[in-house]
Amino acid sequence: MRNLIIADTQDITRVGIKSMVRDIKDISQVYEVGDKSDLIHVLSENIDGLIILDYTLFDFESINDLQILSERYPKSDWILFSDELSDSFLKQVQSNNLPFSIVLKSCPLPEIDATIRSALFGESFYCKRVDNHMKTLSRSLDSASDHNLTQTEKEILKEIALGHTTKEIAAERHLSFHTVITHRKNIFRKLEVNNVHEATKYAMKAGIVDVSEYYI
Repeated sequence: MRNLIIADTQDITRVGIKSMVRDIKDISQVYEVGDKSDLIHVLSENIDGLIILDYTLFDFESINDLQILSERYPKSDWILFSDELSDSFLKQVQSNNLPFSIVLKSCPLPEIDATIRSALFGESFYCKRVDNHMKTLSRSLDSASDHNLTQTEKEILKEIALGHTTKEIAAERHLSFHTVITHRKNIFRKLEVNNVHEATKYAMKAGIVDVSEYYI
């Protein structure tokens, strides 16, 4: 038997989930939380809980914030249950091999039910739409890897995409101005782009920059 934690700010979603799980014998108690601090408090008292979370409605700074919380409670299982999730977010789930189940709120009820039942037994589950999209993104990532950027080049590309100047990057990384210029030229050459705007689009598409970071 496991406790269920519904982390969602929408009344209709909370009512709907409670109605769905009413007859699932493996769920003993249902908690509802409306923000991250409440979630952490309830989770600390239910370390092996199953969490159904709308990530887009909660005040997580990034997916790394969510990953840290899930790793703090390794016996817990997570279902990400949202209207939509960005490509950047899904790419990071893939690249970090995060054990989250993902189902969209627009999915048929049997698919949502299957996700909940699978997660109760520690099995990750993607709804069909997300699974198909993940496969498309995976092919995109494979294609992106052909550019053969080094780790340093990826880090500098991220800083460029976030609006840092060459001088700022050089100071932060303890490099000379001309060294950063060389890295920048190599990045643009490998990506076959001509300006910062095009490089930024690539960085976001490849998951090097999180959308939430870009719009801060």
